[in-house]
Amino acid sequence: MTDSVPSTEVSSARRYNYWLGGTDNYPVDRESGDAIAARFPSVPLAARENRKFLGRAVRHLSGLGVRQFLDIGTGIPSAGTVHEIAPGARVVYADHDPLVLAHARKLLSGSTAYLHGDLREPEPILAGARGTLDFTQPIGLLLIAILHFAKDHDQPHTHVSTLVEALPPGSYLAVTNATLDFAAPDDAADARRMLGHEMEWRSAAELGRFFDGLDLVEPGIVPVSDWHADESDRPDPAEVSSYGAVGRKP
Repeated sequence: MTDSVPSTEVSSARRYNYWLGGTDNYPVDRESGDAIAARFPSVPLAARENRKFLGRAVRHLSGLGVRQFLDIGTGIPSAGTVHEIAPGARVVYADHDPLVLAHARKLLSGSTAYLHGDLREPEPILAGARGTLDFTQPIGLLLIAILHFAKDHDQPHTHVSTLVEALPPGSYLAVTNATLDFAAPDDAADARRMLGHEMEWRSAAELGRFFDGLDLVEPGIVPVSDWHADESDRPDPAEVSSYGAVGRKP
């Protein structure tokens, strides 16, 4: 970590970076990450599988002709960012963590921009994105490993609906969300005890609400490791504990 004054508060973005094998994190983030991984050893694997889903989704949408992406909750930049997966595409990254901005400056170019924005306030994100993205052409809206930090009382369905309504027809929504659908009862209880204050696990049906009015891309809502995956030795859904899906706006 290059910042001179380490933070004393855990950052979900820095903790995620730690699980992905990155170095942009502080001792407090690593301690939190290790404590969670001690009880749930597959958590780093789940983080990597979410990242793989991002890559597969962006490549799939690029293959369908999508050349613009709005990535909200992007986190600290690491290998496999959207503009690397889809060279030449217009990309707007948005995150509410000020630390992410410091690391995102190296991404800025004529076709890539970063916004300080919060999913719970979609209008400013949309306004800022219009400086880089053409809202008359299809856009891929990416909400990867962010929705489970949006508690139901924060009305995330309303905010996502606002974002989707602003997109032109032929645009896509790609999301992942942690789930306890595959967890043993003891594991589910411990997860809620350790992380219930910050996370909202969702079932497949609950995640499906975010796709109201959209056409789900095959294979629909599935574990992230199963969505358009070529690998034969995929992780067990209980290890990944996260759903992924992509929907098209008619």
